[in-house]
Amino acid sequence: MPQNQTQRMIFAFLTVVITVHAYVFYSLYVVNGSLLVDLTGAGSVLGAVRAQGGVYMFGRMLPIWAVILIEFCFAYTLENVLGSPLSFRLARKVFNPAETHPVLFETAIICATVGIMCPSMSLLAALFYYPYYSGFHLLTLLANWLKLVCFNLPFAYFTQLFFIQPTVRTLFRLLFVRGSARGNTL
Repeated sequence: MPQNQTQRMIFAFLTVVITVHAYVFYSLYVVNGSLLVDLTGAGSVLGAVRAQGGVYMFGRMLPIWAVILIEFCFAYTLENVLGSPLSFRLARKVFNPAETHPVLFETAIICATVGIMCPSMSLLAALFYYPYYSGFHLLTLLANWLKLVCFNLPFAYFTQLFFIQPTVRTLFRLLFVRGSARGNTL
């Protein structure tokens, strides 16, 4: 869908904004929510985050907005440098874009992007949320990374395929197709 570098960066921006918020919610509420509530005795996950003084990241407690901002910066950079270019190349190796139905080709790109971004961002998350207070051990980092990939891969696949990418493509069409159609009628 994006036709030039600016559009690709806007497409990536929209994708990452939605994805980072979804993952922070998923990580806090679905994966770690009951643990946070049990540890703090709070009545809700948000209450537990407030009670512990934020979200544990880089060996300290940070506010949720800081966690989202940090993850956004890393995810946006990784998406533009690695995820988007490689996923298109991988999809093109399997399918010829000129001969393949656009929906099938876009699905191949989404699957390739998830296959690249999920392990990459899970590795970064394993570093970000590593329990540094107990010392650093490479095997612990690798175990945490594998655990995160196992939690995140199904979530990433289904949310990207059925929610995030359709939403981003709709927003993208509203921004660029209608904008260019209005420009042609003047």
